[in-house]
Amino acid sequence: MKRFMDHEELARDSRFNRTRSRNQVLGSLPDDLNAIVRLFESLAPKIQERVKGTALEAVFDEVGPGFQFLTLTGGAQSKEERSPLQLRMQLHGVFVGELQALEAAGRTTWDFPESDWNLRKDFARQCWDEARHVQIFEKLLQHLGGEVGEFSETTFLFEASCNDDPVLRLAGVNRCLEGLACDVFRSLIDYGHRVDDEILAQAVDFVLADELTHVRFGSEWIKRLTRDDPERAQRAREFQRETDKSFSFGGQRQLAREERIEAGFSEDELDEIEQMSEDSPSRELLVKAGELLRERHQARMRGEAVPAL
Repeated sequence: MKRFMDHEELARDSRFNRTRSRNQVLGSLPDDLNAIVRLFESLAPKIQERVKGTALEAVFDEVGPGFQFLTLTGGAQSKEERSPLQLRMQLHGVFVGELQALEAAGRTTWDFPESDWNLRKDFARQCWDEARHVQIFEKLLQHLGGEVGEFSETTFLFEASCNDDPVLRLAGVNRCLEGLACDVFRSLIDYGHRVDDEILAQAVDFVLADELTHVRFGSEWIKRLTRDDPERAQRAREFQRETDKSFSFGGQRQLAREERIEAGFSEDELDEIEQMSEDSPSRELLVKAGELLRERHQARMRGEAVPAL
């Protein structure tokens, strides 16, 4: 079996709609309303292509390229509420992430046959967990009226596991992306309780318990593998920071601090992650950008002239 497989080689059936879109744009947005609008208008053809054939195609047609800055019901962006389409989109993203996490853990187990047996055993345990998570989130999609392939798939998570150094894989996947999952899952659990959907809340609570072990063993193995190699430890920190930055925009990060500390994060690390969000454009600015993009998009659809910014 081939080792060090590229993300483009991941096999999918006909239900999936894969896009090459990644998170660099959202991770480095300018802190200026007009600059954000110009950027997303320049990306509009690519965004439209990305959502073609998915449940978001009609949303793009109505709202334009800044739809992700607004709720999908057309109101102001909210941390507390989700439209049915928003919730299905989020769960579909988690489903795809769990699938790629399964593939990433399996590939890492195979790619480094000479690594510590206990490290490979931990990755094998993670494969077992991720396979269960894939099933759980597929069932949750069905529970909420969604289906696999309703939204497009990116391969960002698996790409973080394509490094030649297993320490960077642990930093990018187990500490950063699995850490992000802890935040997302805590938010989903709280949301499930708030709307009296105990199926959603309990199922995600079960998954969160596993995620804590994945982050924890990532934290422990990075320390163990870099104990006598400060340069390697620094590379791991920088890679984790770079990956984290891609998800720090618009003040949308609500850290599950209690869970992350239990999983091996320090208070200083969590403060740094929160600072990334604070240094990016505010939620309010992104909402304004989304509203302006919607107005300009709808004017174009009506054949009206759109003023220069």
